[in-house]
Amino acid sequence: MKVLPIIKNRKIKIGIVGCGRISKNHFEAIVGHHKDFEIVAACDPVSEMLSAVKKTYKINCYTDLEEMLASESLDIVSICTPSGFHPHQAALCAKNGVSVVTEKPMATRWKDGVQMVRTCDENGVRLFVVKQTRMNPVIQLLKQALSEGRFGKIHLVQANVFWTRPQSYYDHGTGWRGTWEFDGGALMNQASHYVDLLDWLIGPVEKVQSLMSTFRNIEVEDTGVLNLKWRNGALGSMSVTMCTYPKNFEGSITVLGETGTVKIGGTALNKIEEWNFNEKCSYDRKVNSLNKSIGNKFQGHSMYYKNVINVMRGKAKPETDGREGLRSLELLIAAYTSSRDGKLVSLPLEL
Repeated sequence: MKVLPIIKNRKIKIGIVGCGRISKNHFEAIVGHHKDFEIVAACDPVSEMLSAVKKTYKINCYTDLEEMLASESLDIVSICTPSGFHPHQAALCAKNGVSVVTEKPMATRWKDGVQMVRTCDENGVRLFVVKQTRMNPVIQLLKQALSEGRFGKIHLVQANVFWTRPQSYYDHGTGWRGTWEFDGGALMNQASHYVDLLDWLIGPVEKVQSLMSTFRNIEVEDTGVLNLKWRNGALGSMSVTMCTYPKNFEGSITVLGETGTVKIGGTALNKIEEWNFNEKCSYDRKVNSLNKSIGNKFQGHSMYYKNVINVMRGKAKPETDGREGLRSLELLIAAYTSSRDGKLVSLPLEL
């Protein structure tokens, strides 16, 4: 493996590929860290999107990623395109000596995710996979309680994602939404961060069993249920739908243990609905203050980019690199395999 880059006495030069919906979070986060980042260029095949970006940020714009990489001196590129494009675009960046920040999911196929990690390793660049939900303050508090063993033995875990994506959402744009190749379904796309939390919070999953259905006019699932068994013996389930009427209703995770019960709910993990342990800790008092403040959207992408900066400066380890990104992708692929084949799937997928 080549020596990974460290940038110290200058700004980190960054480009963005994909100027659609999610890119707004990236632009805002990068601008917020203007002392460390210099936005050099952006790329998108849709000229209207590029025109808006060029007008706002006064940067060079391209319709072709290879041209941008050949023309600009970049340290890192943020990939904000549909998921199916991530592997090829990450490979182009890596082969040009440019590190990568990629949106979730890192890929829609297991083999593509694995190859992304290998290609970045072989070319001596870094691969970051955005998992900003881990930085949600209420999730951080739950992670602390779990890490300290406050639940004792965990018995049952339940995650719910009851959101809505009408047919008009899938019909918007250039036809990539709701496809197997470029998007993935409700689990792969909209609920991806919740799937990640099942592994990151509770631990490695041993087995998964799933069923999925499609009610919208799309290729992929818009509704699914998972049963899980973790290696620590805990059991759990996850219910997901993008067909809730008339709007997003719930995004929650509940952890039930022998000495603790917690439910973080609201519409998107934005309210601590239950926080109960047999022994109290000093930080339990944070619950009320967090519930009052969490209504203001936390700056997840900004917090994520702070870690990217510190890693590129040689001051920290990555919160979620390519290998960490593979963990939730593996669980997703296992769930899809289970639904397709009608069987219980054991992890890991490869030994």
